[in-house]
Amino acid sequence: MKTIQAKMHNSLSWAVFTGLAALFLFQGVPVRSGDATFPKAMDNVTVRQGESATLRCTIDNRVTRVAWLNRSTILYAGNDKWCLDPRVVLLSNTQTQYSIEIQNVDVYDEGPYTCSVQTDNHPKTSRVHLIVQVSPKIVEISSDISINEGNNISLTCIATGRPEPTVTWRHISPKAVGFVSEDEYLEIQGITREQSGDYECSASNDVAAPVVRRVKVTVNYPPYISEAKGTGVPVGQKGTLQCEASAVPSAEFQWYKDDKRLIEGKKGVKVENRPFLSKLIFFNVSEHDYGNYTCVASNKLGHTNASIMLFGPGAVSEVNNGTSRRAGCIWLLPLLVLHLLLKF
Repeated sequence: MKTIQAKMHNSLSWAVFTGLAALFLFQGVPVRSGDATFPKAMDNVTVRQGESATLRCTIDNRVTRVAWLNRSTILYAGNDKWCLDPRVVLLSNTQTQYSIEIQNVDVYDEGPYTCSVQTDNHPKTSRVHLIVQVSPKIVEISSDISINEGNNISLTCIATGRPEPTVTWRHISPKAVGFVSEDEYLEIQGITREQSGDYECSASNDVAAPVVRRVKVTVNYPPYISEAKGTGVPVGQKGTLQCEASAVPSAEFQWYKDDKRLIEGKKGVKVENRPFLSKLIFFNVSEHDYGNYTCVASNKLGHTNASIMLFGPGAVSEVNNGTSRRAGCIWLLPLLVLHLLLKF
């Protein structure tokens, strides 16, 4: 009978104490700065999401009752657990320290925690604030994009975290230098072919390593022929004409001679096409093969062409001699005019 009465008395005492603790908590009666009495809680506690947070309260032998509260919810009162959360456990309840641990901390655990004690029938409280840090995470980013040269683009990179992460954009290119934007949004007006490539979004807040994602930007432009050279080949030998063109999408090549298209598979002639290069191959050059050829490069945005000569070995010296003769005539012309003026 005495045991039952003792338990009832203890339960009633705890109820009164915790009720008073909650009342004092609501009324905001913490320990005053410089108050030598207990309790004394630790400074603010900062942990990363998923880690464990330890909340300590320093006490002494004058304390008769002690409890930890989260806002108005009682977590522990003495050795008795009042909350249902299995992540909250009692670490120590001694004459000098009263500590609890919150395991696998999440953002909703952030906020004020109160250590409440009773000494000489006077409840006192002390607060500690739990801060939960969260690693940066990119939750939204633009998809890879294909756009025609000269148009405008807008790239988006949205990130979350605690503290709020800093978002930067960087162009991954040998010619690019530094960051192109220190914002969630990257705007490019009148994009050029040199601005194509990968754009890297980085989100960082010093809680963990920066999170990085990339967006591929493809800039489409019409072909331009960068190299088209004639060649001299003796009769009976193998000769090759090359036509190199840059374009996005890759150019399609066609070859013409005297406005007549050369068809793949023509006897003695082969066309080899690669994404940026076309070769017109003659396996056994004849006099009939010599002449002017036209390489045409085209894609959905336009086309361009270049003339290429296939000539015999002697044509090179003839061209050079002709140039020299024309140059000589140009130099003789002023002398002839001067002679006629003096004569008349």
